[in-house]
Amino acid sequence: MLKYTLIFLLILSAIVSTTLAAVDTGISVPWRQIIGVARTTQQEVTANLSTAQGYSLQLFASEVPNARWLAVTRSGDVLVSQPRSGQVSLLFADRNRDGRADGQRVLIEDLRRPHGLLLHEGWLYIAESDAVGRVPFDHSDARLAGSYQRIVEGLEDDGHWTKTIDMGPDGWLYLSSGSSCNVCIEKDPRRATIMRLRPDGSDLEIFATGLRNSVGFDWSPRDGGLYATDNGRDWLGDNLPPDELNRIRQGAFYGWPYAYGDRVPDPDFGVDATPAIQEKIATSVPPVHTFAAHNAPLGLQFLRSAKQPADYRNAALVALHGSWNRSVKDGYKVVSLHWHQSGEIEQRDFLWGFLSKDRKTVFGRPVAIAEDTNGNIYISDDYAGAVYRLSGSGVPGAGTAPTEEAPSKAQDTPPAVDAAAVRKGAGLYQSNGCGLCHQQQLPLTNLRSKYTVQTLAEYFDAPTPPMPNYNFDSAQKKALAHYLMSREVSPQAPTQPVPTPGIAPH
Repeated sequence: MLKYTLIFLLILSAIVSTTLAAVDTGISVPWRQIIGVARTTQQEVTANLSTAQGYSLQLFASEVPNARWLAVTRSGDVLVSQPRSGQVSLLFADRNRDGRADGQRVLIEDLRRPHGLLLHEGWLYIAESDAVGRVPFDHSDARLAGSYQRIVEGLEDDGHWTKTIDMGPDGWLYLSSGSSCNVCIEKDPRRATIMRLRPDGSDLEIFATGLRNSVGFDWSPRDGGLYATDNGRDWLGDNLPPDELNRIRQGAFYGWPYAYGDRVPDPDFGVDATPAIQEKIATSVPPVHTFAAHNAPLGLQFLRSAKQPADYRNAALVALHGSWNRSVKDGYKVVSLHWHQSGEIEQRDFLWGFLSKDRKTVFGRPVAIAEDTNGNIYISDDYAGAVYRLSGSGVPGAGTAPTEEAPSKAQDTPPAVDAAAVRKGAGLYQSNGCGLCHQQQLPLTNLRSKYTVQTLAEYFDAPTPPMPNYNFDSAQKKALAHYLMSREVSPQAPTQPVPTPGIAPH
């Protein structure tokens, strides 16, 4: 026992020495996160944090160590990546309306520093530090419906190791990869870039370069543009260089490592540069907005829900993770960005209080932001190991789980029946012998309470075992969905399967 106590004390001493050395060199590190003892309670949240007018704040989940990226399922459950644990956890939606997640469980584990998460067409995509993988995901009961497979491997993960993934409006997956260093010439051209690839992992290509560490990105519902945060380099003092918001265009170069801000030459690689590098700096794309130096902007989320207060619809929220390479701490909050008709971008505080007024004590470090269909906003905090939820006060439905899969008024009456699709779907149901299982062993009931025609069609991309994936095309999936929905509306719809050779129908 004494042996292990001495080992612990030596490790603790090393951590404290490192922290004190950092302070001596003018660095202000949120050291409690290094030791990993941070905790938070609803009382601390209420006492310390403040929100923009019109929003209420709740501690949605605590004891989620190293909570990083977020994704919300169609049923309102929240997925959160935990890189240090190598896992993704599921926080159950607040169906009892007490302001807290109804529980949590590990969804998948044994991953290599998972970070970015994406739910798309029946798949859960996970961006690990060195790979991208995907696994079929069943939204109806929030469980995996198949095995996890890596679709991209061999990505470098030294230095800025986080990878973030999202689906673009063009049907491509977008993937960010930070630099391997503070400032250097990269050997791997995929570093310090945003890339894109097909949903099956094929055709990986570099989309934009010169982005030192663009952790968060999203497409604006206002102008359709792709916007990304970017963390500037360190060791140029408290106030240089600014962190950035960039509008990302294919083939564009954004400056790093040769320049920062509005084409300011970097002292290591941009000053006294060759004519070729000078030309590269001159043609680089400057940021559309800047944040204070070392504020570390990470998650970026445009607010799309019509249930947001009017002044926040189409605004972007950005999580400022907070400084470490600075003599006085700065950042540690969530800000909102508002685009004016003139093109000016106005920045306002949205959620603050993670840093004490004397700038010495850190209570939290926001990372990622997600919005559900009811306008609830979820924010992760990897320092406190927490996920917060903000709801617009006075907005009908705010504070409750999304209703995408719940019956709506439109669903109280039978959906319009596409007779041709129903006939085609009936043929698929019969020719594949679906009734052999579903009529007796797994009866199909209450589909209209859980699905729309569209979401039921998407389910067939990754059905829950033992149902096989028949690889239906989009027309077949919709036809089968129309047929199954019509069965609940019209009991006279044909249900008997065509006899399969060697198998007696039930």
